Amino acid sequence: MGDGHRLGREFGWLWAAYGTSALGTWLAFGAFPLIAVQVLHSGPAEVAALSAVGAAVGAAVAVPLGPWVEFRHKRPVLIGADLLRFAALATIPAAYVLGVLTFAQLLLVSVVAAAADITFRAASGAYLKTLLPAGDLLVANARLESTAWTTTIVGPPLGGAAIGLFGPVATVLADAVSYLLSALGIRAIGGRESSPEPRPAARLRAADLLDGWRHILADATLRPLFLNTALFNGLVMAIDALLAVLMLGELGFAPWQYGLAFAAPAIGGLVGARLARPLVARYGQHRVLVAAGAGRALWPVGLAFVGPGTGGLLLVMGVELGLIFCCGVFNPVQATCRLERTPSGVVTRTLSAWTVTTRASTALLTAVWGVLGGLLGPRTAIALAGVVLLATPLLLPRRAAAPSPHPEPASGRA
Repeated sequence: MGDGHRLGREFGWLWAAYGTSALGTWLAFGAFPLIAVQVLHSGPAEVAALSAVGAAVGAAVAVPLGPWVEFRHKRPVLIGADLLRFAALATIPAAYVLGVLTFAQLLLVSVVAAAADITFRAASGAYLKTLLPAGDLLVANARLESTAWTTTIVGPPLGGAAIGLFGPVATVLADAVSYLLSALGIRAIGGRESSPEPRPAARLRAADLLDGWRHILADATLRPLFLNTALFNGLVMAIDALLAVLMLGELGFAPWQYGLAFAAPAIGGLVGARLARPLVARYGQHRVLVAAGAGRALWPVGLAFVGPGTGGLLLVMGVELGLIFCCGVFNPVQATCRLERTPSGVVTRTLSAWTVTTRASTALLTAVWGVLGGLLGPRTAIALAGVVLLATPLLLPRRAAAPSPHPEPASGRA
């Protein structure tokens, strides 16, 4: 995915590690619910709890980790988070082979993985800011976004084939190994990381937990982006859950058709991520954020009109293509804006607060819309979520951001 802009060996290893773990995640997409149903014979309530409770508790566990990570070197934290996810996920195939796998273990592993994932994302954002000069952050974020969408395209079909041949436990093992390889890649970066700021107190203070949220809510640009992201992500994920019920149940689509409806449009995310940098160079960061942020809100309501057969499948793919293209442009620009407007001393806490909030809002809105889907039917609930999404552009920043009040040196490297 080279664009002629060289970012150095260190970023190359970080990029490779990210791509490896992202591919492993998509290979194992949907494996936990399948294990719960096919291996442990769990019911719908348990499967729902596996997704909602695991993510929510994992987010709660991650809250105090943000301040803890802030004042530590980030590369060892990244390696530790990868090794923790490897160890946790590896217990599932081990327990399966020994015949002692339980639903409680699946739930515990989902919590550990969710907390480690939030911690990794926060630490990796802070580490990226020290690794590259400010002018290269958008290029780096666009490459990571492109990689995310590429693995979205290839991972689920390969994972589906592996599940068909070897069962869902095998894909969990592949996901575990991907984290081990990611840890090795991050270790290969080498070099000396710049020292974090000294901790202001010997022990964790309650105020430390809130610093990330304080920074976000005090910034006139980050505050609306934060609220927009929390609401948008939660409603889109709620729609996805209802769409699965509608397509696989009432409309009778086969599982491979459902997977294709989401994998193929991911090409739009890849194209969007590639266009993010030239669009910002031509139109400016604010215009691209507003246009892409508003554009992605226009598509989901179309999913309420999906019907059976080829026409319905093509409608879903078309809507998802437009939605994902806009997200592919928006996400790296937003991530870059967030890093540019956050001082190095609170990057990890800010990214932790951001991710914890979006995960919690996703769990809450998915649960609420699940209830609405049961009362009104999935199609009506999807339409309602789509209408609410049409209002989310009102939460985007109204004017171009003033220069960051927290200027950083040209490169954070020591």
